[in-house]
Order: sequence, then structure tokens, then C-alpha cells
Amino acid sequence: MSDHREADGLAGTTVLAIDTATDSVVTGVAVLRPGGTVDVLAEHAVADHRRHAELLTTLMSDSLDESGVTRDQIGAVVVGCGPGPFTGLRVGMATGSAFADALGIPAYGVCSLDAVAVQRDPHQSSVVVVTDARRRELYWARYLDGLRVQGPEVMAPSAVLEALDGIDVDVAFGSPAHAELIGLPVGSVRVPSVAGLVQTAADAIWSSTPPEPLVPLYLRRPDAVERKVSQANKVGS
Repeated sequence: MSDHREADGLAGTTVLAIDTATDSVVTGVAVLRPGGTVDVLAEHAVADHRRHAELLTTLMSDSLDESGVTRDQIGAVVVGCGPGPFTGLRVGMATGSAFADALGIPAYGVCSLDAVAVQRDPHQSSVVVVTDARRRELYWARYLDGLRVQGPEVMAPSAVLEALDGIDVDVAFGSPAHAELIGLPVGSVRVPSVAGLVQTAADAIWSSTPPEPLVPLYLRRPDAVERKVSQANKVGS
């Protein structure tokens, strides 16, 4: 059901955006205008991967206060679904989902790498986004003219180099250290922005498309797995 509200006297949908897929907690409030323009009313980003749960709700409250938007004026929530580490990612997704459920509004999940790539300059045709996957690996995806053509995947730097062999890349966004590690030119965009998150979900929000369930992009199997019981042990039990 459509929920396009008035904000600053102009038609639009007021959106709360959240991303915890990287070391930074990003949240803010924006208005999605007809035609896809995104007006950011408030934005906060704090880099501290050990305090996602502690920081997120405080930053959400700060963003609402700064924007002058009340909870009942929010028409949709956009949540970055990764790829990212399990602990940080689930904080943002659980919080965003609970906020949307409490208000009876849709929560749209987006690939966090897409929300970084959408911040490219128009002349940057070939873009790669890389973020830290830890364990000496990278999360990465490649974009051509704004469309994702590879990924998201998790790989060792050497495997990313092999995947990009012979491909011209204008710029790499995300983690500068990891972009340099695979020899790519480093861009200025580090993490998903509020505008990037909302822009990535803009078509679905404006068309009032019912959102899919939020699904985290872990890209790895969990460390803890159920221990298999041998047939011999079953017989002897």
C-alpha cells in the first residue's frame, strides 16, 4: 500500500536508512522525491566495529531528532543486507525489521555494495566495490554503468585479481587498504551513505512494491556447525 507523505512541504516518502555491514554504523533520514531525487535530512556514520549494537539505536534517535521527523512520519525503512560479518550485520537488520514492524511500514533490504556503487560519478563507468571480509578475504562486486555484473562474492585478494584480469576498472570504492591490496585506483566513497541506500531501493519504494523478506548476505557458512554423529556411534547408543 502506498505511503507517500509530505515532508518540507513537498511530496515524497520519508525513509529511515540503516547499514551495519561494514566497520561503520550508518543511519539517517531522507526524503525520496518523485523522479528519484533523494534529499538527506540527517545522517550519522561512526566507525567502530565493536559497538554496532550500542551505537545504532542512539544514532537512529539522533537522526530523527536532527531531521525533525517523528516516527509516524516515516513511510519506509531501508536496510543494508551486506555482505558483511555476521554480528554487525544482524544488528542492523534486526533493528530495522523491528522498527518497521512496530510502525507497520515496509522494510526494504538492499545489497550494501550496491549502495556504495550508486554513489559513483557519471564518468566512472567501471566500478569495483571491496570491503573487509576478514580472514584475509574480501567482499567484492563489479559494476558497469551502474549495473552489478559480478558478485557479490567473498574471495582471497589473489582470486579477485584473477577474476578482474584483463578488465579495466575506473575506480574502487569501499576499503582503501583492500583496494590498494589488489592494485586498483582508490575512490573517495568508503561506506554506504543514506542517499545511496535510499537510491538503491528507490524504484521499489516509489512503486510501493511489497518488499521481500530481509535476507542477510553472509556469503560464508557459519563457523559453528552441527557435529555429525557416526553410524557406529548411533548403533552403540
